[in-house]
Amino acid sequence: MPPVRSNRKANVHAATGRETTHSSMSPRPYRSVQRQVAAEQTRARIIAAARELLVASDGFSGFTIDAVARQAGVARMTVYYQFGSKLGLLEALFDDLAARGQMQQLATAFQQPDPVAALAEYIAVFSRFWASDRLVIRRLRSLAALDPEIEQGLRARDEWRRGGLGVLVHRLVRECGRPAPEALDDAEDLLFMLTSVESFDTLAGPARSPEEVALLMQRLARAALGLDEG
Repeated sequence: MPPVRSNRKANVHAATGRETTHSSMSPRPYRSVQRQVAAEQTRARIIAAARELLVASDGFSGFTIDAVARQAGVARMTVYYQFGSKLGLLEALFDDLAARGQMQQLATAFQQPDPVAALAEYIAVFSRFWASDRLVIRRLRSLAALDPEIEQGLRARDEWRRGGLGVLVHRLVRECGRPAPEALDDAEDLLFMLTSVESFDTLAGPARSPEEVALLMQRLARAALGLDEG
């Protein structure tokens, strides 16, 4: 009889029911996760650098893609790779500010069954947001007068705020009978002005808290819309 050749590796595989394959040992998924984590860290570092430039003493003149890249310690093309354009970087910065200012709480306002309470919560959320990072928000608003891309980004956010107010005003008309249907546009314009950062800064002054400003804005809104009338 021919000699029987021992194959311990095959016997082990047969006994355990397992088979070693190249794909199960591939490092590719791990490397992919590493790359994703590194990209997210780079993205966060660039956004933080943009914010740091805005609060710097020369923030008005120093906010450029090159300056942000230097501040973040990355190449200029890395900023473009992550965000596509300066407007893309600004949109990411706006989103970061919104997250810091807890703008996700706006959902609570629209979930209120009472439209008057919904408007009050909407005003309160924006009051807290405007107070969350006042220096950066002020710098961005000031830069918008000089930089068309910043102005474009802020205008889009403002129109989004106006749209939310429009939804609430229509609920008030439908459920409370106020304001009068023919005064819808005026009501939206008034609330848009009242919930702006400029109004917040004026009412806050050096002493009022965001909560106090919100209460004042809510009273003004109810009075202007006739919601306190019998």
